[in-house]
Amino acid sequence: MKKVLIAGGKGQLGQCIQSLINDYNNFEFIFLGSKELDITSNALVDDFFKQNKIKYCINCAAYTAVDKAEENIELANKINVLGVQNLALACKTYGVTLLHISTDFVFDGLSNLPYTEKDVTNPLSVYGKTKLEGEVIISNRLSNYYIFRTSWLYSEFENNFVKTMLKFGKVKDRLTIISDQIGTPTYAVDLARVLLETINSDTKNYGCYHYSNQGVASWYDFTKAIFDIKNISTKVEPIPTTSYPTPAKRPTFSVLNKEKITNNLAITVPYWRDSLKRCLNNL
Repeated sequence: MKKVLIAGGKGQLGQCIQSLINDYNNFEFIFLGSKELDITSNALVDDFFKQNKIKYCINCAAYTAVDKAEENIELANKINVLGVQNLALACKTYGVTLLHISTDFVFDGLSNLPYTEKDVTNPLSVYGKTKLEGEVIISNRLSNYYIFRTSWLYSEFENNFVKTMLKFGKVKDRLTIISDQIGTPTYAVDLARVLLETINSDTKNYGCYHYSNQGVASWYDFTKAIFDIKNISTKVEPIPTTSYPTPAKRPTFSVLNKEKITNNLAITVPYWRDSLKRCLNNL
């Protein structure tokens, strides 16, 4: 039975993967959080790979606190760059295929068309820069790898935008939400399914792929949809980014083009509102 390591396996995406593994009985899954496997230690990573005959490594581990990363540059680099380097080295040494999660924040948001995998990267934040560095390390060192850039992840698990808005909807009469940052919400269970289907189909169509749900939304649109589906009466008002300054600069447009993943990996991409309804039915 092929072994699959999920690094960062106790977080949101790791839990989404775990919720689906009964459909993939041909694999043995190992879910490890940072306490079980510190990816920033090359010795620990190498030893784990040496002791366990891993076929695939799905790296869900990341420093994702976008605003805090502006101050915690060293920690963001340690996890998003050094940690990725350690995993890439171990994958290279032991012949493991790496599946790595990246972000729409590698782009500057100046485009007016959905970003393709070939578009020029230009991250605006420490978080985006460290995630891009991780991508470069993987693509330079490995041939058997998949990088999945995604955006606006949410699910039933852990803290995320949807669960935060549901909490606010219970206690607030009015919310102001940014309306001029445009992207696509992504149900993390859908992304988890993509990762599992990728290893299950074993197409070996390696490379960088974009995956989010289909469609386009602002954070304002996203919030309105959450409240509409759940019949929450809280009034939602749009505001510009300038009214809500944050330490990290964010791309104003980060919609991802999914043509490559639908063609090369035969992935069907659900529309974001449909996926949101599926998630909210469980909350």
